[in-house]
Amino acid sequence: MVEILKESAASMPGCLSYVVAKDASDENTIWVTEVWDSMASHDASLSLPAVKNAIPRGKAIVSNFEKIAVTSPVWGAGLPAAHATNLRTSNGQF
Repeated sequence: MVEILKESAASMPGCLSYVVAKDASDENTIWVTEVWDSMASHDASLSLPAVKNAIPRGKAIVSNFEKIAVTSPVWGAGLPAAHATNLRTSNGQF
């Protein structure tokens, strides 16, 4: 799954940060944290060929998504203050 995410998220306009992390206590869980300049950019990313191709590949190996959160960052090291408007965090089990 990590490889699928790396391939599909390589170049997404409006994506300020995309982090894939392994869960320290569960080898079958990963966390994905995304920061976007807008919800519109995130929504548009779902139409990119690499993302559209990755979705069915990922769905085939994900057993469930336990948590999805959408937040509004107020500060983040390395994030431009004027653009850090949408943060999505989710975890999936395999």
